[in-house]
Amino acid sequence: MNNNISKRTSSIARGINTAFWFNKLKAFFTLDLLILLVSLGLFGYKSYQSIPENEIVRSFSITGDNYSNVVLNLFSESSLYSFPMGEYIFFMGIVLIAVVSYQLLNLLFSLTHTTRIRRKLRPLNELAMKAEAISEVPLDTTKFEELEEAILKVPADGNGARISTGDRDLASIEAALNSLLYRMQEARLQQARFVDDASHELRTPIAVIQGYVNMLDRWGKDDPAVLDESIQAIKNESENMKELIDQLLFLARGDNGRQKLTMERIDLAEIMKEVWEESTMIDPDHKYLFEENENCFINGDPAMIKQSIRIFVQNAAKYSDKGNNIKLAVKNTGNGISYMVQDEGIGIAGEELSHIFERFYRSDKARSSATGGSGLGLSIAKWIIDAHKGTVEVLSRQEIGTRITVTFA
Repeated sequence: MNNNISKRTSSIARGINTAFWFNKLKAFFTLDLLILLVSLGLFGYKSYQSIPENEIVRSFSITGDNYSNVVLNLFSESSLYSFPMGEYIFFMGIVLIAVVSYQLLNLLFSLTHTTRIRRKLRPLNELAMKAEAISEVPLDTTKFEELEEAILKVPADGNGARISTGDRDLASIEAALNSLLYRMQEARLQQARFVDDASHELRTPIAVIQGYVNMLDRWGKDDPAVLDESIQAIKNESENMKELIDQLLFLARGDNGRQKLTMERIDLAEIMKEVWEESTMIDPDHKYLFEENENCFINGDPAMIKQSIRIFVQNAAKYSDKGNNIKLAVKNTGNGISYMVQDEGIGIAGEELSHIFERFYRSDKARSSATGGSGLGLSIAKWIIDAHKGTVEVLSRQEIGTRITVTFA
């Protein structure tokens, strides 16, 4: 059967072969016609040049019953000029014979060229013939029914569940479906973790507010100290809860594609300088250093870029001791424009670096510190950077500090 297939020619191979010869013959015919027209034009032009300058040719004709007495006649208003074309035709005949002989030889050598191409394309021809043979066989839906049954057996909430029919012919389809299933399961787990973490973060301020409200109800009516403490605590927790909700809404809009960016040409150095001035004014406990450079323009949303810088600067201040330096810098590296925020804080352990941009993630040191925070700030900063097609690099050593570099192409 294989020998029969290899000797036959698929419709695709026949089409390629026919197109090859058709294009070859068309090119040769076009070349021959072009030679005739050009040579005839040159003969006519040379003949015209031999007519006196005061004569104007009104028409022309070609007469003669064989090639030896063919004449080109040019008619002016008062005269007839005749130019024998016998020698020209004889010469052009020799040229055309030479050209056609070359073309025939070329076609002859093309036969070996075609044979060589057919030999190289034989595997593709066999594949095409098998495909044509398969197309003539009635479709067997048994395998598809087995695959459908295997898919239906996968539990909707089964983490790690996989599709398996045991059929080698369906192995590639199973691999693709299992990859899709894995991504869907990961997305579902991530969504579940997000909801659980959000609920936990919101539950804490609500519980604090309820506790102070109960304390007010019991003792605060007549105790000014309890009243002041409760009011201040409720205000603080309400502000924390408002900030958390705003962050959640920001990320939700980003995930749904509803977070709009107002892109314009901005000076990154100018924005960094504004953050440096603000930080110096509102945070006297740290020493802020600023390294400025020129020609640091990017296309971006100025408010969003400024927010991402603030998040990194505030994070650096949270985990740095009083009196430590926090360095801000903007550079034109030649491959892009980057900004850097570097602190002398507690640093991040190596195993935690890959998680710092996950939502609600906080390292053990961060959780045990008095800095607070929801763990969403760095996630928001990462979203802003990704939305601007930027990259972020984090270099950190425990008890030495952290340097964050954001680069825009």
